[in-house]
Amino acid sequence: MNNIITDIRNSIDFHPKLLSALRHYSREKFTADLMAGIIVGIVALPLAIAFGIASGVSPEKGLVTAIIGGFMVSFLGGSSIQIGGPTGAFIVIVYGIIQNFGIEGLAIATVIAGIMLILMGVLKLGTIIKFIPYPIVVGFTSGIALTIFTTQMKDLFGLTMDKVPADFISKWVAYAGVFHTVNGWALLVGAASLLIIVFTPRFTRKIPGSLIAIIVMTIVVRLLRNYAGIEGIETIGDRFTIDASLPQAETFTFTMETVNRLLPSAFTIAMLGAIESLLSATVADGVTGDRHNSNTELIAQGAANIVVPIFGGIPVTGAIARTMTNINNGGRTPVAGIIHAVVLLLILLFLGPLTKHIPMACLAGVLIVVSYNMSEWRTFRSLLKNPKGDVSVLLVTFFLTVIFDLTIAIELGLLIAMFIFMHRVSETTKVSVIKDMINLTEGSDYPVDEEKLILPPRVEVYEIDGPFFFGIANKFDSIMKNIGEKPRVRIIRMRKVPFMDSTGLHNLESLLRLSQADHIRIILSGVNENVRNLLLASGFDKKIGAENICANINEAIARAGQD
Repeated sequence: MNNIITDIRNSIDFHPKLLSALRHYSREKFTADLMAGIIVGIVALPLAIAFGIASGVSPEKGLVTAIIGGFMVSFLGGSSIQIGGPTGAFIVIVYGIIQNFGIEGLAIATVIAGIMLILMGVLKLGTIIKFIPYPIVVGFTSGIALTIFTTQMKDLFGLTMDKVPADFISKWVAYAGVFHTVNGWALLVGAASLLIIVFTPRFTRKIPGSLIAIIVMTIVVRLLRNYAGIEGIETIGDRFTIDASLPQAETFTFTMETVNRLLPSAFTIAMLGAIESLLSATVADGVTGDRHNSNTELIAQGAANIVVPIFGGIPVTGAIARTMTNINNGGRTPVAGIIHAVVLLLILLFLGPLTKHIPMACLAGVLIVVSYNMSEWRTFRSLLKNPKGDVSVLLVTFFLTVIFDLTIAIELGLLIAMFIFMHRVSETTKVSVIKDMINLTEGSDYPVDEEKLILPPRVEVYEIDGPFFFGIANKFDSIMKNIGEKPRVRIIRMRKVPFMDSTGLHNLESLLRLSQADHIRIILSGVNENVRNLLLASGFDKKIGAENICANINEAIARAGQD
């Protein structure tokens, strides 16, 4: 039993960076991590509040997500400097789930997504996820950015609306219908917040512009209310009741019906979380020269997304902006991420009640800047110059994200990308027919002295150059059918076939069966070890005869000359 447990542990790629970091930890490293953690905690404060509200939950839920999720990602994660928490990418999907299934539905979907993420890490799919086509990532990221920008128009302009529609087009129609209710003071606060955030980096990069904007505009709005009698500027406290205490565990009921309905949303959360966290970790590695463990990171993200919903939080993933802030301020171990979570916890407990005075228009300004930074419009524009296949994937993913739903966008985007990939791979595989003579100077699978090899009468060679899988099987079959006179022997030269799938094998078996019915012998030449193992495992060697699977073309032609 102990051996089985040991084997399971060894097979799972779970090696938290915190353990290795603490082996050689020092006072100097702690000092650097402490300063970085405090700064990242301050940077994360306005973002966590804004993301929580924009997602459809109360502001402290955004802080709870950053506290618990940030702690678990740093404690268990496979990156030394990754900072976890709520991000703008999840706003759209979270808001949609809450609208359709409520808070409990969001919690269940997030837990299911966490389980999926852990399974991805256990099955060592971390490296595979990084191969998701770049146009898909840019397409849904830009689409999310536009959607976030759209959701902030009500608060930016202080519009009087009972309820904001869920879909993109209906939002703008509704905004146009109530645009006469624009609150000039709210617009002024939002515009001032945007200017502060944009111009702060010119004076300091240590203190985030979003935090300065929130502090300044909160004080200004408070003064306007108390001394100028201006009450029309809505604040967080006007819309939410702030619970500045330790979060309590909540219970929710799983049923198969609910799970089945939430599986597509959970899949979207899992894929989005995996992509964003691994992208963030990869970017961080490029800056620090470190190397993260993708599978460990996925397991940590999964664990965080299982625990956070129990305390009312929203989905967690790696946050690129906060991770880069951590790096730029000297953080080099997961201790900085843990300190960032502790700082946020202290702010929640001791300064939480003050957040009710933050104006909603100011948070709208913060999120508009976030959406602009997410939009990657320069990258989007450059991708439009790429091949038509990439452009179609980019535009389909973008418009589906904006107009319909992120779940549909990711699923259809991946599906289109897979079809384009298969088409491109099938185009790289070529099938050529040789009837009279083989030119051996063009590369051979064995040492040769002569330059040309004359084929015996009624012997044809079919050379496959590339993978022999379902995308090429039909092409090979059509070439065989278009051959005029039937040969005596067909040599299938496979020296350039790196792999073959079950469809290719089925096609080969069909060719063998039909050829044998026409009294045509099939001989394979230059079969590599991977393909040979597949043929042996399927029993194909018994059907064709082991002597008809030859190591090279010379042996195959010699075999063709035998009766």
